[in-house]
Parts: sequence; C-alpha cells; structure tokens
Amino acid sequence: MKQSSKNTSGQPAGPNILRSLWNVVSLYRDRVIYSLLFLILAKIATVGVPLMLKRIVDHLSRPETIHTLPVLILLGYAILRFSSTLFTELRDLFFSRVTQHTVAEFAQKTFTHLHELGASFHARRHLGGLLPNIDRGTAGISFLLGVGLFTLVPTLVEIGMVLAIMLANYSIGFTVVIAATFALYTGFTLFFTQRRAIFQRRVNRLDTNAKNRLADSLINADAVKYFTNEKLEARRFERIMGRWVDAAVSNQKALFILHVGQSGIIAIGVASVMLLAGQGVVSQQMTVGDLVLINAYVIQICLPLNALGFVYREVRDALINAERLLELLREKPDIEEPPGLPDLQLRQAEVAFEHVDFQYDPGRPILHDINFTIPAGTTLAVVGGSGSGKSTLARLLLRFYDVGAGRITIDGQDIRSVNTASLRHMIGVVPQDTILFNDSIAYNIAYGRPTAGRSEVIGAAQAAQIHDFISSLPQGYDTPVGERGVMISGGEKQRIALARAILKNPPILIFDEATSALDLQSERAIQVELDRLARNRTTLVIAHRLSTIVGADQIIVLEQGHIVERGAHASLLQQDGAYANLWRLQEHGNLVENS
Repeated sequence: MKQSSKNTSGQPAGPNILRSLWNVVSLYRDRVIYSLLFLILAKIATVGVPLMLKRIVDHLSRPETIHTLPVLILLGYAILRFSSTLFTELRDLFFSRVTQHTVAEFAQKTFTHLHELGASFHARRHLGGLLPNIDRGTAGISFLLGVGLFTLVPTLVEIGMVLAIMLANYSIGFTVVIAATFALYTGFTLFFTQRRAIFQRRVNRLDTNAKNRLADSLINADAVKYFTNEKLEARRFERIMGRWVDAAVSNQKALFILHVGQSGIIAIGVASVMLLAGQGVVSQQMTVGDLVLINAYVIQICLPLNALGFVYREVRDALINAERLLELLREKPDIEEPPGLPDLQLRQAEVAFEHVDFQYDPGRPILHDINFTIPAGTTLAVVGGSGSGKSTLARLLLRFYDVGAGRITIDGQDIRSVNTASLRHMIGVVPQDTILFNDSIAYNIAYGRPTAGRSEVIGAAQAAQIHDFISSLPQGYDTPVGERGVMISGGEKQRIALARAILKNPPILIFDEATSALDLQSERAIQVELDRLARNRTTLVIAHRLSTIVGADQIIVLEQGHIVERGAHASLLQQDGAYANLWRLQEHGNLVENS
C-alpha cells in the first residue's frame, strides 16, 4: 500500500497553496479585475484626503482669505472621504463571491478527497484532530484571499503614492526617512515573524493533540465509566493542555517582542519626520498646511504599515494552518484507479479467488494461497478463529485493498480491471458493526438506494423484521438514531443494515457476521429472511455462529490465513476436523445457554 509523505512534492507549502488558490480564483477573473479597480480608486481617494486638508488649512491660514469659506474645497474633502469608504465597500462586495466560492471549493474538494482515500488512511486517522485541521485550513484560505490580498496590495499602493507625492513636493529628507522606516520595519517583521512561526506550529500541533484526546475520550465515554477512569482521563487531558499553555505563552512572548519592536520603529520614523517638518515651518520654508499634510501622510503610512506587519504575521499563520489541509489533499489513495476503466459486466455473478495472498503491512501476512469459487446463485460460508482472515476476504472483494498476489474475478473479469464504483454497486453488505448516520431511521434504510420512495423503505423494513418496532416509535420512520446509532440497540442497527441490503437488491451479497448482535430468538427470526435474500444470489457469508450456515452450499475453514477444510456442513462433520470441533464447542455453548 502507498503511504504519502508529509510533503510529497518537496516544495514549500506557501507556493503550492497560492497556486491552488489562483486556480480557483481565476474562474472569477472579471470580479477580481473590478475588485482591484475599486481598490485603486479607494486608495487614490484616501491619498487625496490629506491634499485637500492642506488646501483647507492654507486657505484659512492666510489673512487675505480667512474671511471667505472654501465651500468647494470642503465639499471635495467630504466627497473624497466618502468615496474612499464607498469604493472599499464595493471592492468587498464584488470579491465576496470569489472568497466564499473558493473556501467552499476547498472544503468540498477536501471532503470528496477524504472519501476517495483508502481504508488504511481512515484506519489510522484521528477524527478529533482531522476536523480542526480542516477548519483552520479553510479559515486560513479565507484570510489569504480576503484580508491578506486586500490589505497587502492596497498598503503597497498607498505607500508608493505617498512617497511619490513627498518626493515631488518636499525635500528628499522626508522621503529618505519614510523609506528607511519602511525598510527597517519590513526587515524586522520578516525576521521575527519567521522565528515566531516555530511557536505557532507547536501551538497548532498541541491543539490538534488536545482535540484528538478529547474526541477519543468522549467517543469511549462508556469505557471510561466502566473502569471509573474519569480522573485518569482528566489528568491526561490536563497534561496536554499544560503543554499547550506553555507553548501559547512562548508564542505570546514572541508576539510581544514583535509588536513592541514594530511600534518602536514607527515611533522613531514619525518623530524624525515631524522634527523635519517642524523645522521647515519655523524656518518659513513650509506652511502650516504642509505640516498638517506631512503629519496626515505619516499617520496614513504608519497605520497601513502596522497593518502590513499584522497581515504578514497572519499570512504566515494562515499558511501554517493551510499546510495540513494541503497535506490532506496530497494524500494518495491506497488504490489509484486509472481513468477510463470499463464498468463491471455482470452475466452470472460468479466470484472466484485465485491463489490470493495478502498482507496489510510488510511482515504481517494475512492470507496465503486462497483459492475458491462461488458459483452464481450459491452461498459460500467462511468460518475460523479470530484473526484468521475471514473479514479480509470481504474487504478484498469490495476492493478496499488490492491483493498482493493472485487475483479476484467476477464472471472472469479481474476486479482490478473494472471501475470500482460499478463493482461495489453490484455488491450488498450487511456488516458486523453497523454504523448509522445521525439522521432518521428512514434515511438510514434508504441509504441502500437513495432514490427509493417511502413505500419501498417500509417494504425493506418489513422484510428485515423491523417495521413493527419502527411503527411503535412516536416519530416512526422519522425517529433520529443519534450519533453512530447510539439511540437504538445493536440488534435494531443490524436489522437496519439488513433492510439497506434488501433495498439495494444486489446480485452479490456479503454477510459479515450479520447476526452477531442478535440474541438466539432474534437470530432465528431474521435468518429466514437472510436465507430468502440470499436465494438465487451469489453470497459470501462470514460466519460466527455455525448454526446460521448449515444450509450453505460450501463452507471453507480458515486457520492463520490458510484454507484447512472445505465442503458442505454434513461432509465436514464427517471429516471430524477443525469444523467439527467448532461445531461441538458451539453446540455445547448453546446447551448451556438454554439450560
């Protein structure tokens, strides 16, 4: 099986994320262009405000004009301020669909990709940590598109325009001081933000660990109560949170140094510019309006400069948060199916395992030279001890994994040579552990065939001997089953799984210890329906209770991944081997249970 590395491309996450963002954003080129146009207009209006303010101050400072009201200039000042806000809001309005669509696209892409990943990924993943990683990743993408793009670009535009005006109208000393302040601020921010990223990654990692621990503990809440280990769980969680607190405090210390340093650099730059401007007014080389203009521009630059530092920090954090999301999207499925494979062409539904070997991990062989055929319309049962490889046969037939050697065929077609979706469409499964969606009973039954109507759902429930139970509930078929079906019993969940299979009505069936959650009375009641469902269908039965497979056309016995016996029930008893021993043990257990 293929395992993906942490960064399969070997490239930094930032460029990969930005490239992926552009691929989605480029679908909205017109909106992006309009948004950038409004952005530039907003900044032109913002830079024009101090110029208009200078004219107002100069007009009202001259003795010859102090008694006249500059109405047009005052109106222009108000219009410019309003225009700055208007164009900014128009920018956000036009770009909102781009942002929301991109976030939704990444969320949908991640959701789809997770379902495409194989069984080994889902076996090792931690749901408590997976969900926060996805949440932080999509939030990071939203920031990169919205605040990141529309703070970084306009800030650079504004600083460039202000420097051009200062250079054109005032001594080069002002431009040199502002440029030096900008350069020092940028270098300081880049250096200390890079150092702080180490702490941010550690905080994220510990936060993910805490979520994993929390989810795992709550999922197993019954086990915690069985062993009265509430205090043990609390202590374990407390230790994780203690490490998280230490990491968060270290992160805050790094942020403190960053903020204080940035503010100090800005203060030095502002002081230097204002001293130069004050000297110019005192020496009568500049007017009071010039002082007001320079002061407004310095403040106007410092605010976005401070915002630029914030954005850079947040962009770094957003890229860190999006790294794991990108890693998830780079995870490779266990089985990479080439495009264009034909659908499975079913003729008789004969299933064959031909000299199959399989191992989940190197050095851990599960199946050895498994060779059997299930003729069309017949039932083959597999029995054996725990860990003998019984359920692995079902996973291989469904192509959750590929065989290590040999092949599996249906009507002579190697299942690796056909479309996996068409393969699974032909197979119905009643698993040992039925996991239900946190939805209604009707929804969970109809999951076997989502297009089925309510009458078909009821018919499947009747066939599975669960209709009377459902009808007795206050909400009937609309009764919610709770998360993982915790609000109904194991036997009822098993019957719902059977109803799903009945509704799907497939030509090939897999019963993976389908009656393991039922008592003997319920088992006998439902076994009749199982036999009826299996009639004229190719059926693989993974059996725990041998009484359920007495009528199977063929039984094979697995021991440590090898077939040690095969035959019908009667012939296997006559052989007086492994199967006969299992039969005697279970018969004795039934006698004890019934006595």
